[in-house]
Amino acid sequence: MVNVIGLGYIGLPTALMMAAHGVEVVGTDYDEGLVATLNAGRTTFKEDGLDDLFAEAVTKGVRFTTEYQKCDTYIVSVPTPYDKVSKKIDPAFVVSACRSVLDVAPVGAVLVIESTVSPNTVDRFVRPLLDETGRQDVSLAHAPERIIPGNMVFELLHNNRTVGADDPAIGKRVAELYSSFCQGEVSVTDIRTAEMTKVVENTFRAVNIAFSNELARICRVGGMDVAEVVRIANKHPRVNILQPGPGVGGHCIPVDPWFLVGDFPETARLTRMALETNASMPEYVLRRAFDVMQEKGIEDVSHVGVYGLTYKEDVDDVRESPTLQMLESMERHLCGSPLRVYDPWIERDVVPNQVHSMEDFLDGLDIVIVMVGHSEVRGRPEAFHGRVLVDPRDVMGDGENVYKL
Repeated sequence: MVNVIGLGYIGLPTALMMAAHGVEVVGTDYDEGLVATLNAGRTTFKEDGLDDLFAEAVTKGVRFTTEYQKCDTYIVSVPTPYDKVSKKIDPAFVVSACRSVLDVAPVGAVLVIESTVSPNTVDRFVRPLLDETGRQDVSLAHAPERIIPGNMVFELLHNNRTVGADDPAIGKRVAELYSSFCQGEVSVTDIRTAEMTKVVENTFRAVNIAFSNELARICRVGGMDVAEVVRIANKHPRVNILQPGPGVGGHCIPVDPWFLVGDFPETARLTRMALETNASMPEYVLRRAFDVMQEKGIEDVSHVGVYGLTYKEDVDDVRESPTLQMLESMERHLCGSPLRVYDPWIERDVVPNQVHSMEDFLDGLDIVIVMVGHSEVRGRPEAFHGRVLVDPRDVMGDGENVYKL
């Protein structure tokens, strides 16, 4: 039996996928409301294919509880935030979950850390727990997740995986567990390499995004169309420049690379500069919107609205959202009353001045900052009924009243 600890954006799909493929699974979370929702037959966030996967897993016997189980394998999939001052990982959730596992784990159990962690986190924070509790009879492994909201079910099935373990036999055992559903290659290595590879993957992406964002700013100063520059440059067989945008959000790219900066501050200098570039983009978009206001003779920010709260299109995930970062920037600079905000994917109130229909959103607005290219508006400027559009993601097409980065 497998006990999946933490039933959030990563743990829940993982538990459901294993159960749907014949693995006996119990999911554990400290949040009683979340567990009650799952036991009532409802998922806790929107995700393509998740409801169908949930239904299949339930028919195969998946269970949900707040209690840790006695079983042979534990998968810890809890959040790993970072301290925004020191830039170091905060391992508190992982340590707490692992300590609770060790209280109930039988001899010979395997404790798999699936949460993304910085290199050496297992050695520094988890392995000492074995000594502290006298539980050297429990084996450790690390199998970092590699999925993204909006495509989780597909990527769980098809993405390659990495398993790190002290003992190759334990690594093989964990790899076989993931191979129960994973159609990609499962590589087995040591724990520190597994830790590093996951952070490196997201750091690579963050650095490439930063280059495209810097390129957009250069092109703005130089009077060039960054989209055209990128389009032509990418015709080179060894060039693949990403598209610039209003910032970086989500649970991985804006967070994981800071683990390297926090642990290797004198060495990870390029990474730090890239992250700072990406973090500056929401404020850059705000300044771009103010420039458009001036050009259009609009002085009152109440005539400007923001479409999109999520960090990417067609998900309900607002973690590290560029829109939230932009609104925080406005608050820091005392830019007046909050901008009106609308996102069709977010039904709960997240920010002040948030509305819940396009009609209420557009009422009285002259300018809309399109921070997210949800399917309902992507490529459809007419959805905004003639408003001036600030389009930092370049998702609205060309037009007289469309202003790009």
